Amino acid sequence: MNKKDLDPTISPAHAFGVQFRRSRETKGLTQAQLGDLLGVTGTYVGCFERASRMPHIDTVNRADEVLETGGTLALMYWNIRHAALFEGFPEFTECEAKATELRLFELGIMPGLLQTPEYAQVELAAGVSRGNISTEQAAERLSFRLARQAAITRQSAPMIHVVMDESALRWQVGGPAVMVPQLRRVEELAELPNMIIQVAPFSLGARRPFHHSLTLLTLPNHMQIGYVEDMKQGHLERDIPTVREWSRDYARLQADAPSVADSMATVRAVRKELER
Repeated sequence: MNKKDLDPTISPAHAFGVQFRRSRETKGLTQAQLGDLLGVTGTYVGCFERASRMPHIDTVNRADEVLETGGTLALMYWNIRHAALFEGFPEFTECEAKATELRLFELGIMPGLLQTPEYAQVELAAGVSRGNISTEQAAERLSFRLARQAAITRQSAPMIHVVMDESALRWQVGGPAVMVPQLRRVEELAELPNMIIQVAPFSLGARRPFHHSLTLLTLPNHMQIGYVEDMKQGHLERDIPTVREWSRDYARLQADAPSVADSMATVRAVRKELER
């Protein structure tokens, strides 16, 4: 199969092959030259580009570095293995990888982009114990979740604004041994120039506009889309009036929530309680 025959609409694997080839050609590399940089043969690179063979995730991560894709190939790789993910989520992560701004609201649990591996493992293990997902699905979700975190520090990283309900701090996932490092990570991430983290306290009461987790994305063309999840599936919302309403509500939430400094004081206070 030559490159003109590869149709990216056939499957996620074909889309991966097309993107792999385009990224290589953009850097002006031959298949053999890229193979040398990745530690594989040029023949293998050709297989990746024809979707006749998938590379190992380590090779994908290395390709992202060499080709300076900002983690796009790794996200596409995990999308191919999306059977363990919520319906609608793979499409969301494709948009997330391109976004220039992310605005998140989370209830009860730390946002996936902020989770430590240990926190994520415990949270997913609970799903296995309830019979909601298999061990294999939990492992795939863990790998995918951690791969998404590359967005935080990638080149041209998006502006990320997180408002988490106080319940995300109080719900002890894995007990103090897991929660203390997790809260420290939140404090560290709040120091990044592209990260704003606020905590919506219980005292907001009815002024909290959302009763479900929500993500608002701003794409490079300035289009805004929203993403919400229930227990079974995710939904990517492109309806302009709906997203505009969510955006207004999020702006009110940002204004009503304590400042970053006050929010981090709350995080530290909860962490110190657990340390005692």
